[in-house]
Amino acid sequence: MLVRDAMSTVVLTIGPAHTLRQAARLMAARRVGAAVVLDSDAGGLGILTERDILNSVGAGQNPDLEPAGTHTTTDVVFAAPSWTLEEAAEAMTHGGFRHLIVLDDGGPVGIVSVRDIIRCWAPARRHPATLAG
Repeated sequence: MLVRDAMSTVVLTIGPAHTLRQAARLMAARRVGAAVVLDSDAGGLGILTERDILNSVGAGQNPDLEPAGTHTTTDVVFAAPSWTLEEAAEAMTHGGFRHLIVLDDGGPVGIVSVRDIIRCWAPARRHPATLAG
């Protein structure tokens, strides 16, 4: 199975000036665990995850004042839609992260997470038939 088969095509993009609270609200509303941070001034893409927000709040920082750009990972490993899920899982394991931005033609087309991969690999749930007595 390929990354294109597992990835979410809901790509939340934010700017580096968004506050962490704004980012968290947008992520919660779209039910995603990461946002792509587009920073045209810095010339690239980054990723802000739930963990980045949690670490900031846990350190006592004010999410209404902290800009997303300060907490964005810019040394990002990108996946291609044609990668196998094994390649994506290996990259995540090697890098110690749970999300990969999927690029095609130089732009983000999706995000694949550990959860997406597990969902594809896990056997289909079977519901036992209920018997009327």
